[in-house]
Amino acid sequence: MASSTDFDKALAVGRPPNIRKLFPNSRALIVSGKYIDLALQAKGKAMTIAANGRNNFIIRGVLMAAQRANAAIIIEIARSEGGAKAYCPTNYWNIARQVDQAMNELAITVPVAIHADHYGIKNGADIPFAKQEIPTLFEAGITSIAIDASHMMDDKNLLANLELNQFIPDWAGLETEIGEIKGSEGLSAPPEAVLLIAGLNAHNIFPNWIAINNGTTHGIEASGQGIQVDLTSEIHGALAKYNVNGAQHGTSGNSSERLREIAEKTSTTKANVATALQMLSWGLEVNDYGNAILNDDGSFKKVKGEGVSAEMWQEMVDHAASQGWNSGGYKNLNLAFENRFMGQPTPIRERMCKRVEDFVHNLLSNVFNAQDSGDFCIDAIIRAGSHDPGPKASQIEDVSEWTTEKIIAKAALLDTDKGPEGDFDD
Repeated sequence: MASSTDFDKALAVGRPPNIRKLFPNSRALIVSGKYIDLALQAKGKAMTIAANGRNNFIIRGVLMAAQRANAAIIIEIARSEGGAKAYCPTNYWNIARQVDQAMNELAITVPVAIHADHYGIKNGADIPFAKQEIPTLFEAGITSIAIDASHMMDDKNLLANLELNQFIPDWAGLETEIGEIKGSEGLSAPPEAVLLIAGLNAHNIFPNWIAINNGTTHGIEASGQGIQVDLTSEIHGALAKYNVNGAQHGTSGNSSERLREIAEKTSTTKANVATALQMLSWGLEVNDYGNAILNDDGSFKKVKGEGVSAEMWQEMVDHAASQGWNSGGYKNLNLAFENRFMGQPTPIRERMCKRVEDFVHNLLSNVFNAQDSGDFCIDAIIRAGSHDPGPKASQIEDVSEWTTEKIIAKAALLDTDKGPEGDFDD
């Protein structure tokens, strides 16, 4: 754990301008996503959690786990979860405030980035609104963003990223995506990845992460396909000269062994975890894969004395049934019941957080190899003496070869399958 002197040095210079403006008296080391990526890259063969904070108990539990493991982490929310049509109480505009409050209350001293995950661009009509909305996310305390135009064809994906980049601060962490994240169909390939990253590089845009479809699904894993480690490694190898790391989506549904392989054998530094944390906070039984265990009748198995009270859980089940929500639809209970969760007695609220804490601490320390990455992050901040470490790559592509016309021509040569339309919640 970094010394108090080093922490104070990092705190003095490491917080981005939006965070300093919003929380001028805070002692929460909220940093750019760039620093989290650099810390895990410096440690080597390591990735950290990007936890989808669907409710306040997840946020608190993850922060406590990070402090125990001395790990630099990311707390995030996706546009579907926390955008203008949110199904979670945590949203793009309140997540930084929740994280800052909890970090100060709990005396959290590890570095944390606040990530707007899956800022989805489904078609060109979404771009004008995105130009208006994206700046408001950073005004609200976001320090990192994923522009997800992967639902469109490759040329339109790249062009959307280029068009929207001007609305993202230079100091912010950046993630980009190829291939719809949807199981075994429409798997990503190296040429797609190279087209996107090379095109961005030509225009002096250097993402920290690229997310690919490497065989995962979002939500509750049903196929058993799991992450394809060799495919991931192949794509990362094709991108090595651009110094971009991987963001692993859809970790729920993959064993600890598979996730260790991703950390050890690929250039992944960010691993999204969402569904498992939701289930844990409620007190459901979850296996090593992060999947909730079902009873013989297909209902979720609630652990006695864990998570919400038995009475609250029954109300949640009854409400889901009244709305016609199946197991995947239970995510909607976060928004419907957050205020009810907050009104439970202290011991119940604490055990909701504790269950998340223990699960995440195991991931950070025994699976992701993220323990003590907090020190790498603080060292990087002190060395840079700034909230912005600068780009981690340099321009190696000729911009004249990446005009709109040439991007369209290059993309036309690719033979890629985007797969079926999917559900992009993690």
